Amino acid sequence: MDIFNNLIFLLDSMVRLTVPLLLAALAGLYSERSGVFDIGLEGKMLAGAFGAASIAYLTGNMWLGMFAGIGIGIVMALIHGIASITFRGNQIIAGVAINFLAAGLTVFLGQSWFKQGGNTPALPEGGRFLAIELPFADALKDVPIIGPIYYELISGHNIIVYIAFAMVPFTYWLLFKTRFGLRLRAVGENPKAVDTAGINVNLMRFKAVLICGALTGLAGAYLSIALSAGFVKNMTAGMGFIALAALIFAKWRPLYVLYATLLFGFLNASQIRLQGVELPIIGEVPVQAIQALPYILTVVLLAGFIGKAVGPKAGGIPYVKER
Repeated sequence: MDIFNNLIFLLDSMVRLTVPLLLAALAGLYSERSGVFDIGLEGKMLAGAFGAASIAYLTGNMWLGMFAGIGIGIVMALIHGIASITFRGNQIIAGVAINFLAAGLTVFLGQSWFKQGGNTPALPEGGRFLAIELPFADALKDVPIIGPIYYELISGHNIIVYIAFAMVPFTYWLLFKTRFGLRLRAVGENPKAVDTAGINVNLMRFKAVLICGALTGLAGAYLSIALSAGFVKNMTAGMGFIALAALIFAKWRPLYVLYATLLFGFLNASQIRLQGVELPIIGEVPVQAIQALPYILTVVLLAGFIGKAVGPKAGGIPYVKER
C-alpha cells in the first residue's frame, strides 16, 4: 500500500508540474499552427508570472493577479506580433528578444518596487489560488484504491489546473472543428490560398499570437500565484523551452501535447522525489545530476525518438501580400 500511496503522490506532483508546460505548449501550438514560430514562450511566461504576483500582492486579489498575468502575456505577444508579422522581422530573433526583455525587466522592476533581489514578497491571504475539494472527495478518501485516486489525484487542485486540462479538448475542437480553426491552420500551411479566398492572413496570425500570449500569461500566473506564493527571479527555469520541445515532440497536435507534457511533468516530479535518495548499486546521486534529468531526457527524446517532425509549411515565413 505504501508503494501505491507513493505512486499517487508522485502522479499528483506530476499533474501540478505539468500545468505550466501544458498551457505554454498549447500556446505555442496556436501560434505555430498559424505560421508564427515562437521561441519566446519562456519570456512571456516569466513576464506573466511577475505581473500576476505583483498585482496579487498589491491588491490581495488572486483574480486580479491572474488577469494581470494574462494581460501582460498578451502585451508581450503583441510586441512579438508587431515585430514578426507587421514588420516581417525574423521570428526566432523576435522571440529571443522577448526572452531577454522579460528576464531583464522582471529583475529590474522587482528590485525597484520590492527591494528583494528581484523577487516579490510572499502573497497575502486571498492573493493565491488554493486547492478546490471536489464533491464527495472527503467522503471517499478512505475507500481503497478509488478513494486516494479521487481525493489526492483528481480533487485537491486549484482552478487553473482544471482550466489547463480542459484547454486540451477545447483546443482540439477549436482548431479542427470550427471555421476559425480551419482558417488558422490554413494560414500556416498555404497563406496565399487563404488570401485569395479573401481572408486577412496577418489578422489571423495576430489572433493566434494573442491567444498564445494569453495562455503563456496564464501559465506564468499559475507558477507565481497558484503553484507558489510569490514571484522568484527567473522562476520559469527553462519551462518555456521544455514546452517548446514538448510541442515538437507532439508534432503540433493537441492530444499529443498533453501526453508529451505529462511525460515531462513526470520526469520533473521524479527528479524532485529522487533528490537525496540512495539508489541500488549507484548510491546517492548528486542533486545537480538529478535536477538536470528532465533537460537531458528532453534532448534525448527530441534527438532520437520523435522521428521527422514537420511543422506548418509556411511556419517562420512572413507573409507579403501580392499586389
